[in-house]
Amino acid sequence: MGEFTIKMPDVGEGVAEAELAEWHVKPGDTVREDMVLAAVMTDKATVEIPSPVTGMVIWLGAEIGDTVAVKAPLVRIEVADEVGGPLEIATQEASAADESGDLPFEASVEQPAVVEKRALPVPAGVSRRTSEQPEVKPLASPAVRLRARESGVDLRQVPGTGPAGRITHEDLELFISRGAEPQPASTGPVRNTTVEQIKLTGLRRRIAEKMTLSTSRIPHITYVEEIDVTDLEDLRATMNGGRKPDQAKLTILPFLMRAMVKAISEHPGVNSTFDDDAGVITRYGAVHIGIATQTPTGLTVPVVRHAEARSVWDCAAELSRLAEAARTGSALREELSGSTITITSLGAIGGVVTTPVINHPEVAIVGVNKIMMRPVWDGTQFVPRKMMNLSSSFDHRIVDGWDAAVFIQRVKVLLETPALIFIEG
Repeated sequence: MGEFTIKMPDVGEGVAEAELAEWHVKPGDTVREDMVLAAVMTDKATVEIPSPVTGMVIWLGAEIGDTVAVKAPLVRIEVADEVGGPLEIATQEASAADESGDLPFEASVEQPAVVEKRALPVPAGVSRRTSEQPEVKPLASPAVRLRARESGVDLRQVPGTGPAGRITHEDLELFISRGAEPQPASTGPVRNTTVEQIKLTGLRRRIAEKMTLSTSRIPHITYVEEIDVTDLEDLRATMNGGRKPDQAKLTILPFLMRAMVKAISEHPGVNSTFDDDAGVITRYGAVHIGIATQTPTGLTVPVVRHAEARSVWDCAAELSRLAEAARTGSALREELSGSTITITSLGAIGGVVTTPVINHPEVAIVGVNKIMMRPVWDGTQFVPRKMMNLSSSFDHRIVDGWDAAVFIQRVKVLLETPALIFIEG
């Protein structure tokens, strides 16, 4: 027999370590070549690690939530030593899944799996190759697999409705709901003395780290301005009424994106990133707008690239495509990074005022609050108008309060007089 030690592979992007997000095996399990052993998470991706050999798992080197350095021992597998000599280096396919566990993207890169070999006694019945039919592994993200394990659900029994039969969170929830045992009728209020401790892992841990970094290193200044979007909403309704079947429905965000592009051309300082370690501001001509998007497993920020070169309709189409990709876990890695300024919106539940946290290392974020009908004095009487607040935060080291206000005031003018958004120059 031989023992193979599979080490944490180099997943690229210069990362020196990754967080263990999920185990697919336990000691004593028999694994086949190419069977997924674990999933690890970097800042940008969740990477599945397959086995380069067939054998039995005898040791796991980390627990879920642990940070594992590149080339650190991760799994040891006992295998039959049939071929003798050194094993050829295997190739592993790293597939990216959804950034808050169920990352909103999929990618495929090739990285060498690091393996070591040493002699062990040969137990009966374990071989490197097997003539048995290979196990069919249900297609699902790490977060779905974790939820299924916690619920005691065998994913092989769950019908998948996603692309290529992928099992989504909705598929799993529907399966659980159909098989749930009826609860006895309550006879009245009872005490609940349960206490649950939840370890912060995966995407939720990454979000926590990102928010801590942002708030600890960036002195935020938040500026709130009221916007009359009555005319904009009328225009939006008219344009949606005449849209073509292949055109995405217009929300207020594409108009805001175009207004921000025009305002940034006059106030380019807000479209920047700041390396506070090096003391360097990088100002961009391209406007890559991150859109904070809630997914089943947490917050992600897909990026609409080159908004300065897109029309309102084009912004709407790209926004719709990216939001769907983020929620279903099919967005690419490059679609989740590289933003120069961010929009955050809670839609209809957006509240009256928010205090957005800047997406480090950017220097500005524009927050959209909900639209409400309010009485507005027009000089002679109160009239009903559709009003919306913009709650926007800026890095006060880079953007002065005056400059922040001037930028938002320019956005306000463009949104309140939407015809200006379509005037070139």
